[in-house]
Amino acid sequence: MTKATRSSETGRAERGDQADIQAVSRVSQILSLFEPATPEVTAGEVAERLGLNRTTAYRYCTSLVAAGLLERSAEGGYVPGGLLLQLGAFAIGRRRVIDLAARHMKVLARATQSSVVLSLWGLTGPVVSRVEENIASVVVVSVRVGSHLPLDTAQSKVFLAYHADQLSMERLMANLPGQAREELRTDVERVRTVGHCSAMSTPGVVAVAAPVFDEYGICATIAVVGPDNTLSMSDDAPELRGVVDTARELTHELGGRYRPDDLDRRTG
Repeated sequence: MTKATRSSETGRAERGDQADIQAVSRVSQILSLFEPATPEVTAGEVAERLGLNRTTAYRYCTSLVAAGLLERSAEGGYVPGGLLLQLGAFAIGRRRVIDLAARHMKVLARATQSSVVLSLWGLTGPVVSRVEENIASVVVVSVRVGSHLPLDTAQSKVFLAYHADQLSMERLMANLPGQAREELRTDVERVRTVGHCSAMSTPGVVAVAAPVFDEYGICATIAVVGPDNTLSMSDDAPELRGVVDTARELTHELGGRYRPDDLDRRTG
């Protein structure tokens, strides 16, 4: 085999590798379109939202159906398939924090008279993974399991502050317009200083969140969510104390180290 032939074959192999990587990236983008507000998509919607032509979008969707990752709906669109649901259930089942959090969330919901939300980090932000509502309250803020939380929420800011991959977190923040980006960075720095976050990303609704750690780092956030006329954003609010104490207890049960405690020791 000549040097030129080897070079040509190497070039083809590299181009094939790049095409495979691009295909995997496209599949990830298509699957990330699904959320509680978007349980079904059409090939046309995939094309529009991802900037693909309709033929390419349709080809990807039919290939995902063949692989069991998507299924055709009765209306002609596409919904998550059996394999995707199986993998999702398996992944959630492995998250021990969800099982351990149940008891703590019930206690916290009663103590604060608020909804309690546990979120895990998804592809580009927190995903609501468990919700405990205090049905005894006159006003109940409902949060749907599976909801993707935007970057301006209290839970997102906590993840941005403590996530192990800070380079990826910075890239996420860099996608925001100038003023919003700088405001978010300021909020994230404050979270690192105080160890928790209170925010009103939805008008009239306050979330107070703290980080939960396992042996590898932050694994979840726990938050109480309620109307702004009943849930305070103050640093001395009793609800905040409850959230932080619950996060500490969960961290201890998971064998992690509660990182904000390090700051308490340094400044105490």
